[in-house]
Amino acid sequence: MQVRPEASRTRRPPVWFFDLDNTLHDASHAIFRAIDGRMTDYVERHLHVDREQANHLRATYWRRYGATMLGLMRHHAVDPHHFLRETHDFDVAALLRAERGLARLFARLPGRKVLLTNAPGAYADEVLRALGLHRRLLARYAIEQMRVHRTFRPKPSRGMLRHMLARERAARGQAILVDDSPANLRSARAVGFRTTLVTGHSWQGSGPPRGSYIGLRIRSVLDLPRARARLRG
Repeated sequence: MQVRPEASRTRRPPVWFFDLDNTLHDASHAIFRAIDGRMTDYVERHLHVDREQANHLRATYWRRYGATMLGLMRHHAVDPHHFLRETHDFDVAALLRAERGLARLFARLPGRKVLLTNAPGAYADEVLRALGLHRRLLARYAIEQMRVHRTFRPKPSRGMLRHMLARERAARGQAILVDDSPANLRSARAVGFRTTLVTGHSWQGSGPPRGSYIGLRIRSVLDLPRARARLRG
């Protein structure tokens, strides 16, 4: 008898680690533009550079460190908490775009659900409330909690991801990262997560990446209940 990938795994309930932006909602629709604009404003204002240079630094630090904040901390001694407050201070609900049925999905999906986002906690809480998910997640880890030896280590840090496995007491193969970022999934797979790539918001108009580190590809998290039987280990 052929054993399905999901059924061959441990019988312990899964631990789902969900990314936020472009995974649980369509941040590319309007929210990313709002955040990027405020980050560029912040760099321009606090580093006393022109708009073009500020935008260049914002994008460069994001690509190099995984978060603009880390580059500003390392090279310009910027206060991360001040930066996060300033750059995420806007009406989240007015810009939010998401599919219906997320709360029902979380209620039906077996196992624990955890938020793991490089976004700041206050912003993440606003998004979750607007989505009706704030009571569906047993733990929330925003960028403020992503520290290893007191140093910020957001995704795709392998050290941080190992720390999350230990903190949630998830055995190898029990934890599943659901994310739109291939870099995050590659690191997660390397330390023992199973992985699911969400393609519907980040990969419109281009083919999603392929690799053995991606255990499952879905367009929407709403596809998880019927697609999770195909999740490779």
